[in-house]
Amino acid sequence: MSLTPRTGAAAYAVLQESLTNVLRHAAASTATVVWERGADTIALRVSDDGQGGAVQDEGMGISGMRSRVEALGGTFRAGPVPQGGFEVSAVLPA
Repeated sequence: MSLTPRTGAAAYAVLQESLTNVLRHAAASTATVVWERGADTIALRVSDDGQGGAVQDEGMGISGMRSRVEALGGTFRAGPVPQGGFEVSAVLPA
């Protein structure tokens, strides 16, 4: 089963923006991408081992990702993680 064009575009945008944020802001040594396909969902998680600060939900970065995901009925989360670093996760309908 393939993704709808809108879901594929949203997943791509989340992945691209998340990795861009790692490069620009995290001072991380590693980033991890996890992509899981369910029966009717796609889950994407990008995490890093960087500085992991507070979410700055402005501009088109995090708020743009959130808007794309939620417009499709998906869920979105971004923020620092307890072990250090930062994580972006999105679950989208397939």
